[in-house]
Amino acid sequence: MPKPLQPEKLFQVLARHRVDYVLIGGLAATLHGSSALTNDADICPDPSPENRERLAAALRDVRARVRTEAEPDGVRFSVDADFLRRTQLVNLTTRYGDFDIAFQPAGSRGYEDLVGDAIELEIDGTVVRVASLADIIRSKEIADRPKDRATLPILYALQDEIARGARK
Repeated sequence: MPKPLQPEKLFQVLARHRVDYVLIGGLAATLHGSSALTNDADICPDPSPENRERLAAALRDVRARVRTEAEPDGVRFSVDADFLRRTQLVNLTTRYGDFDIAFQPAGSRGYEDLVGDAIELEIDGTVVRVASLADIIRSKEIADRPKDRATLPILYALQDEIARGARK
């Protein structure tokens, strides 16, 4: 059984290790006001070698393991920058819940593509860069998974509500 998601703890560890990233996915949508629920945190990290080193240190800190249905506690892996250099997407379980890393999320060229439109939010004293709602929607449209198709109407309605509020 997965551990309950404690995103504030994940963000604190990432901040302590000075990892540069943009929060993406369902949790990012929730922070924009989406009512859709999620049970993991997804990030798109800066792919620089230095940041991969810092991310690897943070992953060791949260005891990250590769998430798989066959092994409820996850599978150990070489938590280092070289592993992160060779992967584009990895689904992890940690002591603070499920945590996914995508260096090139659907509909994006990666960190540099997302960071410019990201917003900064403070969550329990930690500043978190959150992908724009438009970027989240684009990613879900392109990924086109069943869960994304189910969430998109909620995100479209949220986008319309925000746009109406901005026009007032």
